[in-house]
Amino acid sequence: MLSEGENFLRALSGEVPEYVPIYNIFWSVRPSINNGDRVDGVGKDIFGVEWAKEGSAVDAAMPKMDKFILDDIRRWPDVIKAPDFSGVDWEAMARKDLANRNPDLPRGGGTAAQGFFQTLMSTMGFTNGLIACYEEPEEVRAMMEYLCDFYLSYAEPYLKYYEPEYIAMGDDIAHERGPFVSLECFHEVFAPVWRRYIGFFKDRGYLAIHHNCGRFEPLVDDIVDMGFNAWEPAQTCNNLVAIKAKYGRRFLIGGGFDSRPFLPHLDVTEDEVRAMVKETLDTFAPGGGYAFPPMEGNLDSTPIYLQRMEWIRDEFKKLRTTYY
Repeated sequence: MLSEGENFLRALSGEVPEYVPIYNIFWSVRPSINNGDRVDGVGKDIFGVEWAKEGSAVDAAMPKMDKFILDDIRRWPDVIKAPDFSGVDWEAMARKDLANRNPDLPRGGGTAAQGFFQTLMSTMGFTNGLIACYEEPEEVRAMMEYLCDFYLSYAEPYLKYYEPEYIAMGDDIAHERGPFVSLECFHEVFAPVWRRYIGFFKDRGYLAIHHNCGRFEPLVDDIVDMGFNAWEPAQTCNNLVAIKAKYGRRFLIGGGFDSRPFLPHLDVTEDEVRAMVKETLDTFAPGGGYAFPPMEGNLDSTPIYLQRMEWIRDEFKKLRTTYY
């Protein structure tokens, strides 16, 4: 039987997997210099933005709302300064970063410390960042090109010493009802740097995965055209059935399962939980081009929620070998 990683890479490359694969965003390993001074997400990033977990709905750090470093997009060249990585011992860093990797899992990653849109929002905040997109799109685009130049400046040593099997790039530019920006703004400001960044790796033969939460459906055609082979976490606010029908195995959908109905305050039976797992797999698994979420992270620590997550994992384990 293929390992978890081999099976996932088979599906990612457009082939029919041996069994329904899972995906996991945390399979991606970026060089630890990208962390800046952050530990477990908390601290200052490589651009000087301060991150903290206070007030977060989940165990994830967010930029401090009273610590945004850029108040006028026209000042970005004076504020946004890429660090100098010229003296980095890449071989030693890679050895340390990869020391505890499970050899049965695929090696993925990239050099972008965070997404391009996300960097704008983390440095300016959503209000000022979105205003900048509409009032000064040329300045935003110039900042994005600067970031892209920086992230690609150390792509070669990354590829040499980390030896990724696919490239992962994320840039959360959507919420549950649609993208944060218009299609015109996306195509003018963000799409060019997404294309240039991932194109560097595609030109060298790498598979590519895009991470974007929310209703990202309006931009799916764009990322397929850019050369991305997969998208995760494909959430149920999107018309995933239509996307699967359009692209089949050549564009892998990672997700398609909504665990929110199983939160502790909702009344749901074990049979209902297991039935939803089966319905999801019956809908998306046939023919390939699909990967189930790992269901490893928990939004809640109550016993009833943990039990429901275990039912999901158990039902998936029972069914995943029955589709191919």
